[in-house]
Amino acid sequence: MSDTQPDAPSLYAAREPIFPKRVSGNFRNLKWIIMLVTLGIYYVTPWIRWDRGPNLPDQAVLIDLANRRFFFFWIEIWPHEFYFIAGLLVMAGLGLFLFTSALGRVWCGYTCPQTVWTDLFILVERWIEGDRNARLRLHRQPKMDLRKARLRLTKWTTWLLIALATGGAWVFYFADAPTLLVDLFTLNAGPIAYTTVAILTATTFVFGGFAREQICIYACPWPRIQAAMMDEDTLTVGYRAWRGEPRGKHRKAEGAQELGDCIDCMACVNVCPMGIDIRDGQQMECITCALCIDACDDVMDRIGKPRGLIDYMALTDEVAERTGTPPKSVWKHVFRPRTILYTALWSLVGVGLVVALFIRSDIDMSVAPVRNPTFVTLSDGTIRNTYDVRLRNMQGEDLPFAISVVGHPSLTIELEGSTDGTVLVPADETLLQRVYITAPPGSEPAQSERSDIRIWVEDATNDERVYKDTVFNGRAN
Repeated sequence: MSDTQPDAPSLYAAREPIFPKRVSGNFRNLKWIIMLVTLGIYYVTPWIRWDRGPNLPDQAVLIDLANRRFFFFWIEIWPHEFYFIAGLLVMAGLGLFLFTSALGRVWCGYTCPQTVWTDLFILVERWIEGDRNARLRLHRQPKMDLRKARLRLTKWTTWLLIALATGGAWVFYFADAPTLLVDLFTLNAGPIAYTTVAILTATTFVFGGFAREQICIYACPWPRIQAAMMDEDTLTVGYRAWRGEPRGKHRKAEGAQELGDCIDCMACVNVCPMGIDIRDGQQMECITCALCIDACDDVMDRIGKPRGLIDYMALTDEVAERTGTPPKSVWKHVFRPRTILYTALWSLVGVGLVVALFIRSDIDMSVAPVRNPTFVTLSDGTIRNTYDVRLRNMQGEDLPFAISVVGHPSLTIELEGSTDGTVLVPADETLLQRVYITAPPGSEPAQSERSDIRIWVEDATNDERVYKDTVFNGRAN
């Protein structure tokens, strides 16, 4: 008896490239519009100018890492105001939950960067190599002849240019765009700029050109989370099997009257960028791009059948239509307790951010008592505490700030380098000011171990004030 055993079957299958067929229709046109808008915003935004005065950058949207600030048109966010960014991230998450619970994976199908750039790369591929059948023939051609090499080189070069523009546009958000552009071409930009451009160029080229649906299926976690956001009233792309089955191509053959509306033309499969068959039911791979709806509606028009064999629908619609009951209206699917709750939470966070934006002060301060030593006894018995007060001027002009202390009438304050109790803080900068607070001998703060005090900072030009509470350390009896 032989000791050899047959090789175990492989658990992995090589990726079969997907070549989506060109389709036209309402959803395809909507995707074109969204692509143009999103790519336009991404590429154009760093070049928009916004005059903030002589001391501030004039780029409308700028993430100024060097000075630790974020500029968005008239809004300026400082590091201590990171809660604005956190709030926007919370709103983005709630918005994703809202749209998924109402309309399925519309983010994935229309506005996800992976979808947008993949659509663009497929468009370029179609322009250069032809539609689905032509690309399939080219792919299956075993020999690399001159024509195939020319088409592939042209396609890859165009993809690389798009990817390079993508990486280049990203770094423009972190520095003055015109200046950085010149520096990049004259090789005067920093290594981090070239590294970032190279990484984003490579990832865009690979993800949009080659990985495509693999990123959505294996790299992105959202397909595995979306089920928790959806229920039987969620509108998503589906196939009306009760109308389409049994499917069949031969409409004039015997028994054709028993067939459903689906003629098994595979149009819905051929246009799918994920390579799935929507007639098999809901699948994790489906990004609800709705191109299968356009393809199927076009076929239904040509064979004289009603549109909507593949359509946006909910599971409750299936039950209703099978029994002949009119399905719910679209608005009843969209506005239900879950979506209303998400909308309310989203609005609450948004209103909170707007209110916080308008009530925030243009000056800010922090107080750090010097702990070593906690206090000093002067020659006349006076107790002195030292504090480091960080002043932040968030306006576009130099401002004089007056610093005072309250907590006990006997306390006096002195500013290092100032004789009149004020200090000039440069525009849009922070200043660390050393402050001395003293209590005369025999006074209550001098004889108490700890006394609560409040340090005030006032803008001398408009009387705007802020304060911080701290403690005064005295000599305990």
